[in-house]
Amino acid sequence: MTTPGTSPMEASPPARRAVPLPLGRRWAATLVVCLGLFLLGLDLTVLNVALPSLEDDLEPGVTALHWIVDGYALVLGGTVLTTGAITDRVGRRRSFVTGLAVCGIASALGALAPAPWQVIVSRCVTGAGASFLMPATLALICHLFPEPPLRRRAIAVWTAVGGAGGLTGPVVGGWLVEQFSWRAAFWLNIPLAATAIALALWLVPESHGERTDPLDIPGALLAATGLLALVAAIIESPQLGWGSPPVLTGYGLAAALLLAFLLHEHRARHPLLPLALLRDPRVGLNAATLALMSFSLLGALFVMTLYLQGVLGHTPWQAGLHTLPLPAALAAGAAVSQPVTARADEKTAVLLGLVLVTSAFTVLATTGTTSGYGHLVVFQALAGLGAGVALSPATAAVMGAVPHHSSGLGSAINDATRQVGAALGVAVQGSVLATTYTTHARNNLIGSGLPPPVRDAAADNILIAAATLPRLPAAQRPGLADAVTDAFITGLTRTAAIAGAVVLATAVAVSWRYPAHRAGT
Repeated sequence: MTTPGTSPMEASPPARRAVPLPLGRRWAATLVVCLGLFLLGLDLTVLNVALPSLEDDLEPGVTALHWIVDGYALVLGGTVLTTGAITDRVGRRRSFVTGLAVCGIASALGALAPAPWQVIVSRCVTGAGASFLMPATLALICHLFPEPPLRRRAIAVWTAVGGAGGLTGPVVGGWLVEQFSWRAAFWLNIPLAATAIALALWLVPESHGERTDPLDIPGALLAATGLLALVAAIIESPQLGWGSPPVLTGYGLAAALLLAFLLHEHRARHPLLPLALLRDPRVGLNAATLALMSFSLLGALFVMTLYLQGVLGHTPWQAGLHTLPLPAALAAGAAVSQPVTARADEKTAVLLGLVLVTSAFTVLATTGTTSGYGHLVVFQALAGLGAGVALSPATAAVMGAVPHHSSGLGSAINDATRQVGAALGVAVQGSVLATTYTTHARNNLIGSGLPPPVRDAAADNILIAAATLPRLPAAQRPGLADAVTDAFITGLTRTAAIAGAVVLATAVAVSWRYPAHRAGT
């Protein structure tokens, strides 16, 4: 029974903590957990460069290709809040292993799929597996390292590995496609998942949240359906149009379901997501920071990959290689965040990271038609460094503010905000880029003398324009190249300005609302 003024979460009995394992064993277990996280991040982007090969093989059509890429993120982002609460009850290692097994089985089905709809189902089921795996990772790390300094260091490793998985997906996917086929991107998951499962059963200790309150099933259903509707609407917006009836219906349904979820959580005796948690700036403000950073950086990665292929003329694998400075800088930033947080406080570290990322987008917004790859390296170095500096303490702050017995839920708050932010970032920046590019390319190509079908196709897609150039007469190539490059750079700088403004606004909010809080206190 709860006392007045005490939330059900606070009333839950504290989790029993075993005597810590030897430090070497704990770090070994952390590396196993991070292997699963790397697999999850890899799955998010590995197919982005495999689509032409898949299209040639199965002929799925534009809509099916869209869902092959986004079905994974849709299910993961829509269900992770619910699975995080389940993780605390059934066991973190059990959820981790179960998620890996589901990902492995679904990947095998995708690799063998003879039809596009089966690939879509495979990706959605993989997302369901990832939704059990992802919240378990941070919860296990918090269980392995009850000591705040060691926990912050482990979360910095988690941040670096998670970023590396998603950001190196295009490299791995590009190489696999060039060496084998799109199916290799699915087969890759099976040995990785099997290895992680075996190592987890050997090295990772089980832990439970030991929560005695019943699972909030109505809240879980409302949260899952509301987030699914929101992520689906975000994913479809660039394709169908932000003001199209299906998209507006999706946003309306998502708003109604999520409002019903908040009202239910306010009245529920045992809420899935105690709203008092979100009123704590260390949770609510840091979760918003994670979401908006994902919005900016994942959207920028999408735009940057198109720039490398469509403007600079790289193959998919080469484009992936040229994005490696970003995860490298992110890993360095995660390491730098540790002394910054120790010598100052969480607020300083998060604010410093946001300022660096804002500076990075200022650089990207000044890209010109002759800037070249060196300009992009500067952006990646600043953005990755800033992201690593900010994301590690922001994640640690959320986990530190959530009671130990609900660390799976705390991890899910981190994960849900990141996934929704990433989906929104790709959708918004992709839509702005597509609209700007098409408008300017059509204007630039007026009077070009190109056949109308060639002109229209090039104005619709920068990759089509790049593929068309070698087939044109030599005299017509410079005109088309200059027209589409100018149009694309205009779109790129606009998306960079939007992303930079979002990060700057986040920095202002952190500076104004975030309480000074020294790590470990």
